[in-house]
Amino acid sequence: MISGLLGKKLGMTQIFKDGKCYAVTVVAAGPCKVLQVKKSDGKDGYNAIQLGFEDKKVKSCAKSEIGHAKKHADSAPKSFVREVDWDGKDDIKAGQEITLSVLEKVKYIDVIGTKKGKGFQGVVKRHNFKGGPTTHGQSDRLRAPGSIGASSYPSRVHKGMRMPGQMGNCRGTVRNLEILDIDLGQNIIAINGSVPGAQNGYVILRKSVINK
Repeated sequence: MISGLLGKKLGMTQIFKDGKCYAVTVVAAGPCKVLQVKKSDGKDGYNAIQLGFEDKKVKSCAKSEIGHAKKHADSAPKSFVREVDWDGKDDIKAGQEITLSVLEKVKYIDVIGTKKGKGFQGVVKRHNFKGGPTTHGQSDRLRAPGSIGASSYPSRVHKGMRMPGQMGNCRGTVRNLEILDIDLGQNIIAINGSVPGAQNGYVILRKSVINK
C-alpha cells in the first residue's frame, strides 16, 4: 500500500460540518504519475515509489529530467518529484497513475511542505523573545537579544544559541491533521487546520505516523 500522495496547496476556507465551523486547507492532490518503482530485492535495496505531480515545460527541464521520465515511465517530466513509502505488496508499475483514492479511507494525515520565507528576522519575531526594558535611560533595548555568552570561560558562544537570522524557507511537517472532506472527482481534499507553505506551494500528504 502506498503511504502518501503529492499535491498543491490551493488556499484556505471554512466548511460547516455537524453544526460546527472548521477552518480548512484545500489541497489539489494527484493524480500522480509513478516515475519509478524501487524494490528491496532489487538494486535499490528498499521499497519506495517515486511520484511526479504536474507536467513541467520541457524547455525548463534538464536533459536528465527528461530522460529519466521517458526511460522509466514513458512520461513527460514533472514539476514536483518525491518518493513515498510503499510496503511492496501491491502490483504497481512505472507509468501508472495514483489518485486520491489511496487516502479515501484514511482519517488523519501528515503534511510536509516548504514554509513561507520571512527573510532575516530578529529574536522577538524569530524566537518569541520578550525583549528588554526601556526604563532608566534604556531607549533601544526593547527588541534586543541581551547577553549571548559567558565571561572568560568558555570565552565563546555556545552552538545552538537562539539569535537573529534567516526565518522560514525550510521544510516543515504538520502532523496528525484530520481529513474533513474528499472530492475524488476533482481530486481535492479538505484538511482541518493549516499546512506549511504559501498558496500554490507543493506539499506531500502521507498517512499519519502518530494516529494510525
